[in-house]
Amino acid sequence: MFNDKVVFLTGGTGSFGKKFTEVLLKRYKPKKVIIYSRDEFKQFEMSKVFNDKCMRYFIGDVRDKDRLLRAMEGVDYVVHAAALKQVPAAEYNPMEAIKTNILGANNVIDAAIEQGVKKVVALSTDKAVNPVNLYGATKLAADKLFIAANNIKGSRDIKFSVVRYGNVMGSRGSVVPLFLELASKGAKKLPITHPEMTRFWITLEEAVRFVMMAFETMQGGEIFVPKIPSMKITDLAKAIKPDAEFEIIGIRPGEKLHETLISQDESHNTLEFKNYFTVLPSILLTGSPKYEVNRWGEKGKKREFGFSFTSKNNPWWLTIDELKERLKGLS
Repeated sequence: MFNDKVVFLTGGTGSFGKKFTEVLLKRYKPKKVIIYSRDEFKQFEMSKVFNDKCMRYFIGDVRDKDRLLRAMEGVDYVVHAAALKQVPAAEYNPMEAIKTNILGANNVIDAAIEQGVKKVVALSTDKAVNPVNLYGATKLAADKLFIAANNIKGSRDIKFSVVRYGNVMGSRGSVVPLFLELASKGAKKLPITHPEMTRFWITLEEAVRFVMMAFETMQGGEIFVPKIPSMKITDLAKAIKPDAEFEIIGIRPGEKLHETLISQDESHNTLEFKNYFTVLPSILLTGSPKYEVNRWGEKGKKREFGFSFTSKNNPWWLTIDELKERLKGLS
């Protein structure tokens, strides 16, 4: 899939970008891997780990369309991971989030079309589903832009799709590092926002492999959603520190009690496959892609009206012992 291809990652020095690069270099022989981001120090640090001949490090911002146009010359595939992701920061700096997450996404689309890119996969979030904060609203808008881009491309041979998943366990901003740090310091209490809170579990490795799968089977316009397990936050805390007491601190501004990856409003456009769902576009796209069968010949099952996929109604739950085993894999 990626052999002898030029792959371009926006926000490439982030947690996802580094793991994607690691897996990409292990599994494939790309012609070139371009890391596009704003932070020269992070690029310097990353270049010490990933210094293969195919690696390129470009300083740039997705807000800068001219720079994107120059940087994407000769690119085959784009992974769009750049975003302002911190919910409180977006609430206090709304226009900055809009400039990066919405206008920046549009710049990526325009540059990809103009430079003859073949496939673009944008990373989304559960927070884009029925958003209750500005970050989620900007990601919803970005998702709509990437889906509609399949119409504005004209006759060009390019496809745009979206991958949607929840918080990545063990990444920056995840509760796992916080719990582990507190436990290592001998804390007797762990902060819990709400005793009923649930979350999906996905690791960076799983997220990367799912994005790579999306590149293989995408026809353009789909939102890919992985089938992943759920957990209770209290069970996660017990898995990390069995004797810990809980300090209930309350749900933070913009935070949801449960994660939603597919809403009831999307149910009539949802197909279920063995390991994932696809949410089909609600608008008619040029060429009328046939989404019902994937590249491996598996036929998707149309979900019933009213279906939803949330961390609360998920049939797949992790026990405390299973969480302990998965936490070992994060170290």
